[in-house]
Amino acid sequence: MNSEDRVIFTEEMKKEYTILIPQMAPFHFELLSSTLNSFGYKSEVLANNGKDIAYLGNKYVHNDTCVPAIYVIGQFLDALNSGKYDVHKVALIITQTGGGCRASNYIHLLRSALKKAGYGYIPVISLNASNIESNPGFKLDFKLLKKLVQSITIGDLLMSLYNQTLPYEVKKGETDRVTDWWMQYLSDEYKNNVKISSSQLKSYLKDIVNDFNQIEITNEIKPKIGIVGEIYVKYSPLGNNNLEAFLINEGCEVRTLGIVDFLLYTFESVAYDIKQYGGKYLTRIIFKLLVKYVEHPRKYVNKLLAPTRFAHVLEFKNLKRLAQPYLGYGVHVGEGWLLTAEIIELIKSGVNNVITTQPFGCLPNHIVAKGMFKTIKEAYPSANLGSIDYDTSASKINQENRIKLIVMNAKSKLNKELKKNTK
Repeated sequence: MNSEDRVIFTEEMKKEYTILIPQMAPFHFELLSSTLNSFGYKSEVLANNGKDIAYLGNKYVHNDTCVPAIYVIGQFLDALNSGKYDVHKVALIITQTGGGCRASNYIHLLRSALKKAGYGYIPVISLNASNIESNPGFKLDFKLLKKLVQSITIGDLLMSLYNQTLPYEVKKGETDRVTDWWMQYLSDEYKNNVKISSSQLKSYLKDIVNDFNQIEITNEIKPKIGIVGEIYVKYSPLGNNNLEAFLINEGCEVRTLGIVDFLLYTFESVAYDIKQYGGKYLTRIIFKLLVKYVEHPRKYVNKLLAPTRFAHVLEFKNLKRLAQPYLGYGVHVGEGWLLTAEIIELIKSGVNNVITTQPFGCLPNHIVAKGMFKTIKEAYPSANLGSIDYDTSASKINQENRIKLIVMNAKSKLNKELKKNTK
C-alpha cells in the first residue's frame, strides 16, 4: 500500500472512532491514552494477550521482521478479531521516529497486514514529532505534545518508584495499591483538565514521591538487575515475556531507566545530524530547546528524591558524556549510543548486573549493546552483563535459563560482598 493509498483519519472520525493503542509500557501508555482522551479523542490501550497475538503477527508479517512489529501488529489484529470493537468505528495508532532501523517500516507493515486480513478500511495514525504523516482528525500540536511529555515524566517516576519499592514492601500489595490509586486519580484528573500547569505537575510529582516514600519496607539487601535495550522489548511485558515480574520473583530489584531519555536522545540526534550534515539552523535550535524543555521537570524530581531512599535521575548531558569515550554521537540508529550510556549509568550507580533486551537479528542492538560488552567490562571489571534475544519462535525456557545464570552470578557476588563487609 502506497502512502497516497492510506486511509485518512478525518475530523469526523475523531468524534466517533475509538483509537486503539498497543500496550508497550504499562506505567506510561494508560496515561498517554488519558491524555488523548482529555483532548477530545476516544482512545483505549489494548490489554489482550495470548498465543493468538504471535500467531497473527507471524501470519501477516514476514518472519524476518523484528519481534516488536510482529507483536504490535498481532495485538491489533487479535483485538479486531475479538468482536469487542465495531471495526468500522476504530482507528489504530503507532509511533514513528523515522530512524534507520526496521522500526521505520512498522506502519507500512501494519497497513499491509490490515489489507491482507480484510481490514484495509481502518485508518492508521502515525504519532510522530517530525511531520512524517499528517491526518486532519489528529493533530499533534504543542499543547498535546506538552501533556504527552508530562505524562511520560510521571510514568517514568511511577515505574522507578514501583520497582524500587515492590521487592521490599512489608505489607504485601501496598505498592500495587498506591500505584493503582495514582493511575486512577490521574485518569480522573485528566478528564477534567486539558492543561497541566507546571505547578500542578510539580504537585503530582511531589505527592507521588511522598506516597511511595511512606510505604514501609524491610532491611533486606537484594541484587539489583538493570534492564536496557530496544525500546519495545525493554518495557513491554508482552515483548519480553514479563521480564520484570520474573526478576522480582527471582528475588531481585529491577532498575529500568525512563522513556524520557529516549525522547531526549531522539531530539538530540536530529540536532546532531543537522550540525554535521546540514539542514535548517532554526530546526536544530528548536530541537536543542526541546531537550532542555523536556528535561526541566526531572530537575525537580531529583530535588524531591534527594532526601529519600530512591535513586536519582542522571541529567541528560551527563548521560551523554558516559558514551563519549566509546561511541560517537552519530551512532544513533535504533537506541544507538544511548544504550551503551545506559549500561554505564547503571553500573556507575551501583547496579552492576545488566540485561540487554534485543529483538533477534537487531543489528543496532548487537553493535551498541552486546558488541560493547568486552569494552565495558574492561573499564568496569565488576560488571555482570548478559543479552537476551527475543523472538516469537524463541524458547521462553532458554531465555529464563540465561536470565537465571545472570541472577545466580549477581546473588553470588552480592553474598561475597556482604560477607566481606561483616568481617
